[in-house]
Amino acid sequence: MEIFKYMTKYDYEQLLFCQDEQSGLKAIIAIHDTTLGPALGGTRIWQYETEAEAIEDALRLAKGMTYKNAAAGLNLGGGKTVIIGDPKTVKNEALFRAFGRFIQGLNGRYITAEDVGTTVQDMDLIHEETDYVTGISEAFGSSGNPSPVTAYGVYRGMKAAAKEGFGSDSLEGKTVAVQGVGNVAFNLCRHLHEEGANLIVTDINEEAVQRAVDEFGAKAVGTDEIYSVDCDIYAPCALGATINDDTIPQIKAKVIAGAANNQLKETRHGDILHEKGVVYTPDYVINAGGVINVADELNGYNEERAMKRVETIYANVAGVFEISRRDNIPSYVAADRMAEERIEQMRKSRSQFLQNGHHILSRR
Repeated sequence: MEIFKYMTKYDYEQLLFCQDEQSGLKAIIAIHDTTLGPALGGTRIWQYETEAEAIEDALRLAKGMTYKNAAAGLNLGGGKTVIIGDPKTVKNEALFRAFGRFIQGLNGRYITAEDVGTTVQDMDLIHEETDYVTGISEAFGSSGNPSPVTAYGVYRGMKAAAKEGFGSDSLEGKTVAVQGVGNVAFNLCRHLHEEGANLIVTDINEEAVQRAVDEFGAKAVGTDEIYSVDCDIYAPCALGATINDDTIPQIKAKVIAGAANNQLKETRHGDILHEKGVVYTPDYVINAGGVINVADELNGYNEERAMKRVETIYANVAGVFEISRRDNIPSYVAADRMAEERIEQMRKSRSQFLQNGHHILSRR
């Protein structure tokens, strides 16, 4: 991988390699874009096969956070950290505190949070060395478990998608096929049930499925059956890439809206959905409730203020569909365009401000 060539192609700002021999820390921090503000993105611990794979993952995830934060209307850029190692064996207090010192050295350019392989307790250890961390314990003024907030944002986004697909944002009487019934999806099911939606659920965890059946009257189906059920809305809420060549012919839903990341296996699958007239809700727009919630911690967490901000996911999703219609492009492209337009607008504004400042100084 030619790193500078890759960074130039996708306009990355910074890539940092952090190591601490005593604790075993091997971390890569990628900062993609800080036009809108400091880069915010989680810390992932993963046993990568190669260092090149870890670098590529950090860069890819950082860019994704730029778009997610921009589309959510946050004044934050995109960044991400990957720590190389098995999360079951590599973790220790010294490692996280060493990592916290590296973050502190960036002086606010990058703010971290939880991700795959890290926990609230890990963020607390990072917090011992820096304030540039979110998702810490509630005792420190944190927002706590983000799952209910993420779920509420997905619910609001689903209503906006229903408005696009069916002409009304009411979910009463609609049949929603929910793939995966983890923490976020279970809370989503609660909102859907309370509005009077009919639920079809699946998960590899049979206990989670049974809980949804018992509490919400959901119908349970096999993991491979969920794609072909008769439903109005398909909600992917588990692994990514469930929208692919095998599943698209099976999906009967008019609307796709769910919490999972990277739902399209390839971008061309978004093109196929667009051609078929299926209303696809881009994942990083609809599932932004979690990042909106933790971002509020930067101002001293206020639950009421955070939830009002999460409400804007409805308008953000509607905005994506508006751009999709305006430019006759698939919704996943429209989401990128919405984020890019906001970043470019700020970039031009800053450029103009600097030019005006130069003119003022030159006239003195």
